[in-house]
Amino acid sequence: MNYTYKTHGTCSTAIHFDIEDGKLENVHFDNGCDGNLQGIGRLVEGMDVSECIKKLEGIRCDYKSTSCPDQLARALKSVSQN
Repeated sequence: MNYTYKTHGTCSTAIHFDIEDGKLENVHFDNGCDGNLQGIGRLVEGMDVSECIKKLEGIRCDYKSTSCPDQLARALKSVSQN
């Protein structure tokens, strides 16, 4: 299933991703640090959603209370609660 999550408090403005059989696929961020965000997308490709949340949740960017990886974890939590 295809999802879009509007991010909060980061340079990226949205995250697009699919979940197939409990695994994360096709992760793409709008805006933000392009190279880093492409890297994150490739690293989490095929990862179990719960494992991805565990690894990325709580990561902070500089002085901010969140980060793009943390926003991905929040996005995954929001859709896995439905």
